[in-house]
This record gives sequence, C-alpha cells and structure tokens, in this order.
Amino acid sequence: MLIPTIVLLFGENIKTVGSLSLLVSLPTMLVAFARYSRDASFAVLGANRRFALVLAAGSVAGAVLGGLLLGVFPDAVLIPVLAVILLVSAAKLARHD
Repeated sequence: MLIPTIVLLFGENIKTVGSLSLLVSLPTMLVAFARYSRDASFAVLGANRRFALVLAAGSVAGAVLGGLLLGVFPDAVLIPVLAVILLVSAAKLARHD
C-alpha cells in the first residue's frame, strides 16, 4: 500500500516512489527472512511447494520485466494503470467472504 498511498495521495513521481518502496522494504524483508529462517517457519512452504514456486516465478518475472520497462512509460500512463489495479483489487476484496 506504500506506493499507491504516496503516489495517489501525495502526488509524488511514481518512479521515485517505487525506488523509495524498495529502500524502505529491504530492512523489513531482511529481518523477516532472518527470523523465519531461525524458527523454521519456511517449512510450511514444503506443503505448498507448487503454490510457492508459482508465486516465486511470477515475482522474478515481474521484477525482470519491471526493470526492463523502467523509464519506458510516463507517469501519465502508470498512475491510471495503478489506480485501475487498486480498484479491481478493492472490488475483489469487497466480494471476498
């Protein structure tokens, strides 16, 4: 929620916000990884191996594609796309039981 909040509420440049999100998320992810590794919480992924692999592959593909497309699309295109994604997500969440 960090990226849409800063872009839509504060009007900051989406590329700057994307970089800021990575910078802010990195310490959290490192601490979480260390903690999960220490108490064997990753063991649950073995029971959901296929699901975890699909999500991991999607994450890697998205990161690579996003990196390749960085700077290709102007903010005037990215912000409405982000808004649509958020609206679709909100609608799906509202219908979720």
